[in-house]
Amino acid sequence: MPNQQHMELLKQGDANSWNVWRQEQPDIAPDLSQADLQGLSLSGSNLSRANLSGADLKGAELRNVDLRWANLVGANLSRADLSGSNLSGTDLSGARLHEANLSNANLNEATLLDTNCIDADLHDANLSNANTQGAYLGGANLNGALITSQQLNQARSPDDLP
Repeated sequence: MPNQQHMELLKQGDANSWNVWRQEQPDIAPDLSQADLQGLSLSGSNLSRANLSGADLKGAELRNVDLRWANLVGANLSRADLSGSNLSGTDLSGARLHEANLSNANLNEATLLDTNCIDADLHDANLSNANTQGAYLGGANLNGALITSQQLNQARSPDDLP
């Protein structure tokens, strides 16, 4: 369950207020686990180190969001706009990124174990040092993405979806 104070602050819809609060509370890692954040506009927010495991962010606007070292295990980010966001070191294991926009996103050292990235837009994304073992990348746009052939070999095809 998410921390209610964190939810109330975030749902105010003002990235500046949220970011000021984060600066004033540098030791707090926001707990937004299992939160329903569908369709919210959180662009420009500092969600670094946040626990968003199991959160529903379907269709959310997350452009240029700081998600460094966040926990997004099992989160639903289908059709979310994460373009230009920093997801370096983020754990996206088992997350759903179906049709998500991750263009120009930084996924350096991110964990994408068994992550559904089918039909995701990853053009010009930085996937260097990302763990893509078991990730589903069928139909994903990888034009200009920094990704190695070894990382692609670790990925699965859509036919392997459970």
